[in-house]
Amino acid sequence: MSLAELQALEREYAIPTYVRNPVQFVRGQGVSLWDDADVEYLDFLAGISVLNVGHCHPRVVAAVQEQAAKLTHVSNLYYTEQAMRLSEALAHSSLGGKVFLCNSGAEANEAALKLARRHRPGGEIVVLRDAFHGRTYGALSATPQEAKQAPFAPLVPGFFVCEKEPEAVSYAVGPQTAAVLLEPIQGESGVLPLSRELLQAARDACDREGAVLIFDEIQTGMGRTGTLWAYEQTGVVPDALTSAKSLGGGLPIGALVTGKKLADTLRPGEHGSTFAGGPVACAAALVALEICSEPELLAHVVAMGERFAAALAELPFVVSVRGRGLLVGAELAPDVSAIELARRALLEQRLVVNATGPGSLRMEPPLIVTEAQIDEAVARLARLAP
Repeated sequence: MSLAELQALEREYAIPTYVRNPVQFVRGQGVSLWDDADVEYLDFLAGISVLNVGHCHPRVVAAVQEQAAKLTHVSNLYYTEQAMRLSEALAHSSLGGKVFLCNSGAEANEAALKLARRHRPGGEIVVLRDAFHGRTYGALSATPQEAKQAPFAPLVPGFFVCEKEPEAVSYAVGPQTAAVLLEPIQGESGVLPLSRELLQAARDACDREGAVLIFDEIQTGMGRTGTLWAYEQTGVVPDALTSAKSLGGGLPIGALVTGKKLADTLRPGEHGSTFAGGPVACAAALVALEICSEPELLAHVVAMGERFAAALAELPFVVSVRGRGLLVGAELAPDVSAIELARRALLEQRLVVNATGPGSLRMEPPLIVTEAQIDEAVARLARLAP
C-alpha cells in the first residue's frame, strides 16, 4: 500500500495517539532501513533502543522461524523450555535472583512496583525528577511529567518525587519507603546520566531503611552503555532491575530480575500475564542476550560511543554531548530546534534520529554500527547546519 493509503486508514481507524513521520519503512538489515521506494536510511534510533543487535539479525531470525514452526503459545499454566532458560540466563547475567517475564517495559516496571509494595505493604515509592517509567497507571504515577500525568489524574497514590541530588534522595527515604525507582541514565528526558554519588546515596538510604533499590534498565541495558547492564559501571548494585526494549532482539518482551533477597517476595497468584514468556519471544531473547553479552561487542560499543560523541561535539550547532556508550544525547544551540532538525535529518538526509524535547537529540544506533556508519551519520547531520 502507498503511504497516502496508509495515512487515510490511520485517519479513519487508528486512535490518534502518535504523531508519525511521513515515511513507510518496509524492510531493515543491520543499521539500515528501506522505505517503500527502496530508498536506504541510516537508523540511529534502532526502534528506540530495541534493535541493539540490528535489524533482522540472522541468528534472531533463525531462532524465531524455528520456534514459530514448533510452538507459539501455551500460557504460563505449563512449562516451556525457552521461558525457563531465559529466566536462568537473565538471573546469571545480573543479580542472581529470580525473574518475572512479561511483554513490555511498562509491564516490567509494574511488576517491580508490586514487588516493592509486597516487600513493604503500603510503602511509598520514591522517584526522581525527569524520570520516565512508562504509560500504564503505576508506571505513569512513577513518571513525574505534568504533560503526561495531568490528563489521566487521579493517579496511583504513594509516589514521592525527589530532586536529583544525593542529599535529597537520602532525605526522601525513610521508614515508610518501599522502594527507590530510578534510571541510571534518564533516556526519554534527554539522555541525562545520574551521578554515581546519587546512585550511592540511594543505595545507602535503602540499606539504612530496609527499602528496595530498583534500576529501570529498559533503555540502558543489553549492552547499550558498554556493559551488559549499566549498573555494572557504577559500583552500585540494585536489589532488582527491569529490562525490555532490546531484550527481544526486535520482539516484544520484558523482565523483572531480582537479587536473591527478593527472589521469593511475590507468591503464587499475586502476579501474572497471559502472553508473558511466550516461546517465540523467549527464543529471540535468548539469542539477543547472548549476542549483547559478547565481550568483543561490548568493547566495540565503548569505542564507537567515544568516536560518535567526539564527532558530534565538533558540529557547530551542538553545545554539549552526554550519555554513555551508544546511548548519546546532543544538546543543541538555543536557536536550533531539535524537533525540526530530527525531521529534516529523516526527510532530507535519510538519517533516523529522535528529538527528546525542543533542545536535544537522542541517538541510539544498533550496537553493531561501524566507524564508517558513524562518520556518515555525523556528516549527514553537518549538512543540516543553519
